[in-house]
Amino acid sequence: MMTIQHHPDDDLLLALAAGSLARGPSVVVASHLEQCAHCRQRVETLEAVGGAMLEALPPALLAPEALARTMAAIDAPVERVDARKPAPHPELPPGMRWPQSLAGCRATRWRWLGPGMRWSRVTLPDAAAANVFLLRIGAGKNLPAHTHSDCELTQVLYGAFHDGRARFGPGDFDEADGSFEHQPVVEAGGECICLASVDGRVLFKGAIARTLGALVGM
Repeated sequence: MMTIQHHPDDDLLLALAAGSLARGPSVVVASHLEQCAHCRQRVETLEAVGGAMLEALPPALLAPEALARTMAAIDAPVERVDARKPAPHPELPPGMRWPQSLAGCRATRWRWLGPGMRWSRVTLPDAAAANVFLLRIGAGKNLPAHTHSDCELTQVLYGAFHDGRARFGPGDFDEADGSFEHQPVVEAGGECICLASVDGRVLFKGAIARTLGALVGM
């Protein structure tokens, strides 16, 4: 049975529940909810609290153009995803399932990043500029030491790693920023696949690592 130790904080869950979380981070947080009953229940609680707060607010007049904008949005054409033709994604290990949060998204084939390391760019149909990708790191391999100019959200989909702070296994969620430096090392028992969203840049240590990061836009 999967035991999840690391979860998104309430600020992220509240932003997701309110619909105010950017698309890149939202698909990573949503992929965590797919595996975590605790966080799904937490989001339901936050949504209920938010609804109660809205009901308690005094009535307010809508802007004159609000109805017109709403009707225009309803009438706008919607790009539908044909379930019979799923969006392509890279080959996954036996038993691993494509996250539902990425339904309709496209992902490139696995690309070489370094010895034992591959990555895949994920394109969101409604947010093409979002910096979302999959990382596939071999058993015992590690990413170069790095920090962040802004924020990186990571969801472990398969396998496990340790980055000097804690162990992150299947279903675990990690939020990293510029307040610390870390170096994820995959456990020797098998490879690790993660879904990540990056705001800003990943700041690698060392010239070669920085060059690889620049090549993939990390």
